[in-house]
Amino acid sequence: MPETKGGLARAAEPFVCGGSAATFASIIIHPMDLAKVRMQLYGALNPGKPVPGFVSILSSLVKNDGIGSVYKGVDAAIGRQLVYGTARIGLHRYISDKMVEMNEGKSINFGMKTLSGMASGSIAVCIGTPFDIALVRLQSDSMAPVADRKNYKNVFDALTRTVKEEGAGALYKGLAPNILRGMSMNVGMLACYDQAKEVVGKLLGDPMTNGPGLPTQIGASCVAGFTAALFSMPFDLIKSRLMAQKPDPSTGKLQYGGVIDCTIQIFKKEGPAGFFGGFSAYYGRCAPHAMIILLSIESITKGYRSVLGLN
Repeated sequence: MPETKGGLARAAEPFVCGGSAATFASIIIHPMDLAKVRMQLYGALNPGKPVPGFVSILSSLVKNDGIGSVYKGVDAAIGRQLVYGTARIGLHRYISDKMVEMNEGKSINFGMKTLSGMASGSIAVCIGTPFDIALVRLQSDSMAPVADRKNYKNVFDALTRTVKEEGAGALYKGLAPNILRGMSMNVGMLACYDQAKEVVGKLLGDPMTNGPGLPTQIGASCVAGFTAALFSMPFDLIKSRLMAQKPDPSTGKLQYGGVIDCTIQIFKKEGPAGFFGGFSAYYGRCAPHAMIILLSIESITKGYRSVLGLN
């Protein structure tokens, strides 16, 4: 029986620790995520006008709606990470560990790490997209004209009303770009972090006998934070536009016909730079989020093993 419990605990480790780290990071970084979404949608709602910076957006929110407004939709963010974050980090670690076993315990190359990141990212997105829809809608609702606002109460209200008013399929709007975003994010964050740990560890002379040292973790997480933002930004912007769109009250038509139409419209109206609209907020959200996850997950994992006697 103890062996069974130990086996279950070890199998659950990457999911429990990964999900805990992702949720913790998401709560801390939520105001930046809110600003990022608003910056991405600003170009569509105000064509031709310069996109305000994230400091301006957050200060306006606090001034008009109080300090609590910067945590609008945090319940959806937590729900999303408990599902999506747990799956993408846990699956990547599980798949990577299996690849190492198949490679006779030797470190796998970056190509294999990339495949693991892409596979785990795409699976996790398919599971967590409904919460992503709720999060984007909660964050963007107050940007709409007063008459068009839904005034969602919380994440569950957003989910149930979306299904009731638009059908269950509405919970998977933007799934294609979200899958691409999830794949690119996992490669940029997790695969690049695994690779960067080896490179930074060698440069710093870190033996990594009991895991990477703190300097190695910080250096590798800095690299992963940048690559995660760079790789995933265009897909994240398209995803946000598709998820936030609502049928026109007069015609019943949506602004975008799909991923390709959305891509073409952004390119025509906003140019190539439009795909990186709000990059400062996205990087400000993405890099710290990745770094908090990657730095905290090592400590959370050690604590998990210590409590359950898995060391």
